[in-house]
Amino acid sequence: MNYTLSKRAPSKERRFSFVPIFPKLIVSVLVVLLVFVSFVSCTQQEKAITAFCGSASKPAIEEAAQAFTQKTGMKVYLNFGGSGTVLSQMKIAKEGDLYIPGSPDYMVIAERDRVVDAGTAKIIAYLVPAIIVQPGNPKNIRTLSDLANRGVKVGIGNPESVCVGLYAFEILERSNLLEAVGKNVVTYAESCDKTATLIALKSVDAIIGWDVFPTWNPGTMDAVFLKPEQIPRLAHIPVAVSTFSRDRENARKFMDFLVSTEGKKIFTKWGYSSTENEARKFAPNAQIGGEYKLPPNYRPLPK
Repeated sequence: MNYTLSKRAPSKERRFSFVPIFPKLIVSVLVVLLVFVSFVSCTQQEKAITAFCGSASKPAIEEAAQAFTQKTGMKVYLNFGGSGTVLSQMKIAKEGDLYIPGSPDYMVIAERDRVVDAGTAKIIAYLVPAIIVQPGNPKNIRTLSDLANRGVKVGIGNPESVCVGLYAFEILERSNLLEAVGKNVVTYAESCDKTATLIALKSVDAIIGWDVFPTWNPGTMDAVFLKPEQIPRLAHIPVAVSTFSRDRENARKFMDFLVSTEGKKIFTKWGYSSTENEARKFAPNAQIGGEYKLPPNYRPLPK
């Protein structure tokens, strides 16, 4: 809308047109607001880091991230899944500040593929493979060979992408029970926490999982520990700074928090072994670390 003010002159009529200032003022305010929002958004992004995590560490990492945020104000975004799956996501997206797989196998791969800086890797906690059964162990599973008993339904993590599944496959192969127990494996799970869920939901009678699973889900499952000679390797949860990190300083701060006394207390609370000596009580001669590769003739066990 235009407003016109007329003024009479001695010789001719002069007219002045005034455009209202309100639309221009609104536009200016909006521009300022957009700049402010963009600044705030950038500031928030600078105060956040992202960790790609194998879900073998899920409950403890979630609590540790909350504690770290409360302590420092730094937000930590956590992306969970199978250790191999989240590693693939990092490679494709070229994103992430930290990689926290559920076993050393995938850290070896991440270092080889230059997804992480090898010199930054540290160990947070240790994991012990175990048979996880329904509460009260109704199928009376006492040893690894009992998983081959008639009528026992077994679940494991997918060995191609899940750390606990890879360990399960290795354990069965080394004990020469792959074929016998393999006949009873009815399903693969996509991550460590989903492997534990198979028991919690009563989808199977037993899984080969981590000793910490009953602590995650009290009252829904029990652990049957393997004989020491049946455990070729103990696992640990490593952490390393990603080569894609845009905030290496704060990534290192969170990593240092995880391996600090305060961070380790959180893992101990959730049932993890905080030292190598604690883990070795279950398998004194087992290897720690390294990489197990599926055999060239590998075929999925569930029919």
